[in-house]
Amino acid sequence: HVQLVESGGGSVQAGGSLKLSCVGPGYVTPSYCMAWFRQASGKEREVVASIYPDDGSMFLTDSVEGRFTISQDNAKNTLYLQMNSLKPEDTAMYYCAAHPRNGYCSLVPVDYTVWGQGTQVTVS
Repeated sequence: HVQLVESGGGSVQAGGSLKLSCVGPGYVTPSYCMAWFRQASGKEREVVASIYPDDGSMFLTDSVEGRFTISQDNAKNTLYLQMNSLKPEDTAMYYCAAHPRNGYCSLVPVDYTVWGQGTQVTVS
């Protein structure tokens, strides 16, 4: 049973920063598309950022461009999401997810086959 484990969430004031981490099995992080999703209360789950393993190409959704950074450390089997200049609208449960590489990183949750349990981010 493959599982990803997130950490780093918490409560922060607007303008603050948090860094999320996601640890996965050794065969997942270097060869799967890795992504961060978030789901606010009453809203659908949405992709925040993704990184493709072969070329390191990254995607950031418009609302976090310039504030969030996705990165990966394959030696530590860890995916990161550095979140700066946080806003109240960033409040959500944040999930790490992965799918086998197939040429691109999907933007839809249903395509992801491995998920973490989520870590709550609250910005006030």
